[in-house]
Amino acid sequence: MTATTQPGTGQPGASLRELKNFVNGEFVTAVAGRTSEVVDPSTGQAYAVAPVSGPDDVDAALRSAEAAREDWRDATPGQRSLALLKIADAVEARAAELTEAECRNTGKPVALTLAEELPPCVDELRFFAGAARILQGSAAAEYMAGHTSMIRREPVGVCAQVTPWNYPLMMAIWKIAPAIAAGNTVVLKPSDTTPVSTLLLAEIAAEFLPPGVLNVICGDAGTGRALVSHDIPQMVSITGSVRAGIQVAQAAAAGLKRVHLELGGKAPVVVFDDADVAKAAEGIAGAGYFNAGQDCTAATRVLAGPGIAADLTDALAEQARNTTVGGLDVPDADYGPLNNPNQLARVSGFLSRAPEHAEVVTGGHQVGERGYCFAPTVVSGLRQDDEMIQDEIFGPVITVQRFSQEDEAVAYANGVKYGLAASVWTKDHGRAMRLARLLDFGAVWINTHIPFVSEMPHGGFKHSGYGKDLSMYGFEDYTRIKHVMSYLGS
Repeated sequence: MTATTQPGTGQPGASLRELKNFVNGEFVTAVAGRTSEVVDPSTGQAYAVAPVSGPDDVDAALRSAEAAREDWRDATPGQRSLALLKIADAVEARAAELTEAECRNTGKPVALTLAEELPPCVDELRFFAGAARILQGSAAAEYMAGHTSMIRREPVGVCAQVTPWNYPLMMAIWKIAPAIAAGNTVVLKPSDTTPVSTLLLAEIAAEFLPPGVLNVICGDAGTGRALVSHDIPQMVSITGSVRAGIQVAQAAAAGLKRVHLELGGKAPVVVFDDADVAKAAEGIAGAGYFNAGQDCTAATRVLAGPGIAADLTDALAEQARNTTVGGLDVPDADYGPLNNPNQLARVSGFLSRAPEHAEVVTGGHQVGERGYCFAPTVVSGLRQDDEMIQDEIFGPVITVQRFSQEDEAVAYANGVKYGLAASVWTKDHGRAMRLARLLDFGAVWINTHIPFVSEMPHGGFKHSGYGKDLSMYGFEDYTRIKHVMSYLGS
């Protein structure tokens, strides 16, 4: 990746970094000839240009992955594990460099990102390095007289992967690590607004992987369509919006490709009257405003019991007023800008269309004259069928609804099209376990919200998609099962 001077950026004559695709172990110039600007959301100014890969670029990357497929499939689990462990060590050693790339591309606070996002990235690589050596299946036995049956767990083949702009580096690792650990090869397309840290990750990994095992191509939605509809991939995996997930599933259906979808969310945060209001407010604000609320599991849809609804709303408003938002020039910010001007317009639109019965308790506006920062916001008085309750805002906006009793809380919580994550706040263990069973979400936290561990799965129900990230369940999604039966006679 080299620097070049590009006109037409709003900064005439500015020197912009030129990004290239990473294919077959090296950076290559896209043949399509189109480019798009990569913008620092802290300032709204372009600082790089990336290729918009066309069908020929997609084909070249997929053919590279296909050429590497058999040798990587035949590598032993120990060899694949060692490669991932070396990648993890290199990511850890270059954490500051990766953080700088991630934060310039997303506007996230540098110190917070280095402390909160890079360690899980390293841990996830190491977890899947271990998973590569633990291939599970039914025991070999004579289930039919005179015949021995056994299970082979094999890689799927070439995997086409698409990652979002909210956690570019981490989501790339969530996709790449299990796929490579299982013996697959990969072509990954990062979001067109955040390709930088993913390209750096590919460069780092190339020292330890054969050429073609990991390929990264830049591009837009058209690039993604060409990738998932191509004949070569046997599996397609995307983290993104519901709309994008439906489009990917439709494109993959023509080739009967396996599909793995991690899509949107609208996490209910059910707070009962016996909860500690101060602790709940602190935990909810932390999980609601982290990464500017641009997290599909963000704690942004609060359901409050009748006895504490007013106090909890006040406590959340106080938390919001004590939350600092700013770009890279605000080192102690709790969160940074929204990712792009379209997202700023989307979040602002929800507030401008708020119904008359709703109250914007605090926030509800853009912060600063440049970039895409948005104030920490609390909105109360909303009803179950309101847009802000039913649709994913994906911004630093916490809504508060009041419920009267437990069954109503469950009905409100489940009464959306999403099913990714939820939390319950109560001192009553029996109630907490009841709701953990009744809530129709792929993860339920109790008296906390948003922690992840590599050993446990992440993935949702309903319009939040299907398939799991993290854990052995995530690893198994990138494998296929083969039954082998051998006749024991002569």
